[in-house]
Amino acid sequence: MAVYINVPTIDIDYLRPKRFSFDTQGGGLEGGRNGLGEGITIGLSGGPIVTASYQECFTHYREQHEYVNWIAARLNGSFRFVNVPLLTDWVGPFPVDANGGPEPIISEIPHSDGSTFSDGSGYSQPTVWGEVTEAATYNAGVIKFQLFGAARLLRHSDWFSIYNETKGWRASRPWEIRDINDPSAESPIYTVAIDVPLREAITVGQRLEFARPRCVMKFPAGFTLPQEAEGFWVSEPTLQFTEAF
Repeated sequence: MAVYINVPTIDIDYLRPKRFSFDTQGGGLEGGRNGLGEGITIGLSGGPIVTASYQECFTHYREQHEYVNWIAARLNGSFRFVNVPLLTDWVGPFPVDANGGPEPIISEIPHSDGSTFSDGSGYSQPTVWGEVTEAATYNAGVIKFQLFGAARLLRHSDWFSIYNETKGWRASRPWEIRDINDPSAESPIYTVAIDVPLREAITVGQRLEFARPRCVMKFPAGFTLPQEAEGFWVSEPTLQFTEAF
């Protein structure tokens, strides 16, 4: 029986990829051709599958090699899962600095007296998040939520994730903004059509994460992550992931 919850999350920052890509694949099928020989596409009710690739991850230190080998030990065979964060920091609705660069998407918050924990850190929370304002059923392609902390209005490039009690973390993005109750409001309510339909029913008050959205994923069938290195123990492995079911 597949387990989608309580799975570990890959530390993408530690892997230091040179390139990465995120995609949604397999959302439609060709349903024959018309009299002109043109293909007729049929949409699948289950929608596409989220895929991710982190390429040329710099591996040099002993601990980095050990971490990559742990990933391989867990995921080779494509029957165990991990949460994969999507590095969307630059294109999300996050605050920017004076030079137009991205501010941290996770803000550190000290105690009420200004002090921090013994390691110098405080509490932390994402700068941007959402909250479901209308329940939606499994496989729904339209959702309604309120957006908090955004530095701009929502765009089609803005990935988000939602945690399901059975299916775990799942990621999606809008392909159409159908309504904004008040674009000038500090926390507007959106109605959006989403690229990947809901993997589980959602309820009012459920949280949407825009900072490092996550998705339960596995290695694609036939993909493995071998242990390899060049001189001076340098390696640049590529990791490929596909949404787990």
